Amino acid sequence: MKKKLVTSLALMLSATMMFAACGTKSEETVDTAVEAETEVDDQAMADNCAALIDAIYVQERTDKTDEQCKAAKEAWDALSDAQKELVEGEFADPDYFGRDTGDASKDDPLNQDEIGENEILVVSFGTSFNDSRVADIGGVEKAIAAAYPEWSVRRAFTAQIIINHIQARDEEKIDNMQQALDRAVANGVKNLVVQPTHLMHGAEYDELTEAVNEYADKFESVKIAEPLLGEVGADASAVNSDKETVAKAITAEAVKTAGFDSLDAAADDSTAFVFMGHGTSHTAKVTYSQMQTQMDKLGYKNVFIGTVEGEPEETACENIIEAVKEAGYKKVILRPLMVVAGDHANNDMAGDEEDSWKSMFEADGAFESVECQIAGLGEIADVQAIYVAHTSEATGVKPAEVAHTDELKEGETYEAKFTTDSSMFHVNEAKNGKGELTVKDGKMTIHISLVSDKIVNLYVGKAADAESDKANWLQPTKDEVTYSDGTTETVNGFDVPVEALDKDFDLAILGEKGTWYDHVVSVTL
Repeated sequence: MKKKLVTSLALMLSATMMFAACGTKSEETVDTAVEAETEVDDQAMADNCAALIDAIYVQERTDKTDEQCKAAKEAWDALSDAQKELVEGEFADPDYFGRDTGDASKDDPLNQDEIGENEILVVSFGTSFNDSRVADIGGVEKAIAAAYPEWSVRRAFTAQIIINHIQARDEEKIDNMQQALDRAVANGVKNLVVQPTHLMHGAEYDELTEAVNEYADKFESVKIAEPLLGEVGADASAVNSDKETVAKAITAEAVKTAGFDSLDAAADDSTAFVFMGHGTSHTAKVTYSQMQTQMDKLGYKNVFIGTVEGEPEETACENIIEAVKEAGYKKVILRPLMVVAGDHANNDMAGDEEDSWKSMFEADGAFESVECQIAGLGEIADVQAIYVAHTSEATGVKPAEVAHTDELKEGETYEAKFTTDSSMFHVNEAKNGKGELTVKDGKMTIHISLVSDKIVNLYVGKAADAESDKANWLQPTKDEVTYSDGTTETVNGFDVPVEALDKDFDLAILGEKGTWYDHVVSVTL
């Protein structure tokens, strides 16, 4: 027994001496194990977030979509900056939530009820790039709304993947086709006009037509307007007035943005313009060849039409590069032939990856410079006018002529539409988006009634300037509004100075919590 005890004491002493001699190494081992466990936890959290993103990267909405969008964002917000960099899935990456594409609050999803009997549903594929959605899709929607003040203009996207992305990231809900059509039915719409913002009669247009036809018996009349470039035509030689207008408009914008006085001046500077469309395997792909034909007919020798998908074949990037080289141009300016400047424009065209158009033109080595103009067609006034014309053909109603300031009479009051950049700040629904515009001493003021008394002051200008200019804060009035069900409510109203009609201007709002927020508004008769 005593011998065993001695042996045990010796072993304990030996172990103690070993740990004393090797204490540093043991601590390092423990630290390494902790680090490994932490790395596993970091990756596990990132993988969980990626799986939740992949789950909403789908083209079908379900009764779980809202819950899934919320869960994905909560998982992302719970990650550290380092963990966010580890997010990678089938579709997920750090850019899904992390990329800054602009302020979503400036966008109006146009999903309000109280539509009335006449609705124009503007249908787009959609984009998760906030700035482009406001400028391009929103630009078209506002142009149509200004032309048809007696109709309710609403929005639908056909890409559920994009709808989910916007909802998860920005908490903005945009109707898909089914939701928008169900909304129209529920609101008692009798006359429905669907205006696609699609470029052509391609696959997306066909799917839209099928979806609308399923609801045809739920309205007294349903019309689907033409896409931007009108009828496809038989072959590559077929052009029309829409294609001509778009060709002239986009080229003029590109030339102006590049700082040239004319397209010829750009040619003299050895500069070519390449407009990149999406491309399609649909029979409508001939439209891209027709656009090249249109450019040629206009004498635009330094303008080339390409596509991301390389369909038609001659529009593939490598073929466009050879065409530009063969024509002898040494400088290239890339610009999207797309309604929105979204993912394709920012990544496929202007991205830093080696397969982007910018990178491929640079890698060829034949060009002195390659520049990108990231802007969609939707923000161009002449393009917006084409959509308005197509809407007019579908409704059979002539667009309203926009009144100008010099046509308004002193002392008169007019009904005017007050448009904002946010669904959170707008005219009370009882007023149908409108206010009373008054002209006095040659100056215009619009009185608007808001949705509640939560907005306590307005300021014409930027939020950053409001605090130091308290004398010019707009003070509220107490307005009583009456809703369609006969109920009434007292809300805050404001008299807002209007410098010009049909022109965006800054209007900051102050909430009850004392924070100013920037917004952009416009007034249209």
